[in-house]
Amino acid sequence: LRTSPRLLCAATQQKNTGQNLEEDQSQSQNEHKAESSSAEKLLAEEKAKLEEQLKEVTDKYRRALADAENVRQRSQKLVEEAKLYGIQSFCKDLLEVADILEKATESVPKEEIKDENPHLKSLYEGLVMTEVQIQKVFKKHGLLRLNPVGAKFDPYEHEALFHTPMEGQEPGTIALVSKIGYKLHGRTLRPALVGVVKD
Repeated sequence: LRTSPRLLCAATQQKNTGQNLEEDQSQSQNEHKAESSSAEKLLAEEKAKLEEQLKEVTDKYRRALADAENVRQRSQKLVEEAKLYGIQSFCKDLLEVADILEKATESVPKEEIKDENPHLKSLYEGLVMTEVQIQKVFKKHGLLRLNPVGAKFDPYEHEALFHTPMEGQEPGTIALVSKIGYKLHGRTLRPALVGVVKD
């Protein structure tokens, strides 16, 4: 049997067409895979960018929260200090009055305070009562006396007016208080004026 050239040509053409279809499909699949891997890569890059931005924004948010908390705490501390030390200048002025009262009571000779001298006795008692009352008011508001005789010299609480040698006293201790000092809520308002024992 002889096959006609026309049939042979048609068979070859069909075979070629089948191969071409397979090649086209294979090429199409490869292109689809390339497109899909390219899209995945773009999505991965976008995701990485977004995650980085989220990290930055979260970090900034946390810092802003911490700053706000610090400001709140500082403000609260300032308000508390203002409540405690707002009366500082007023207290300093009153210390002069307390000093005058103390000097007035000390200047009255003790031997003159008798029943035979009722006016002086009443005046003296009134001064003492006033002095006691003013110290109570000071204490109520956190203002305490510093009378450091015999204590170690502390430059934060005392101001040395002079140094003097003294028998039986340890060097660096306070021998004499010229002016009483005061502290307001633990802060030195006025240092005590003192004489210190030297070597």
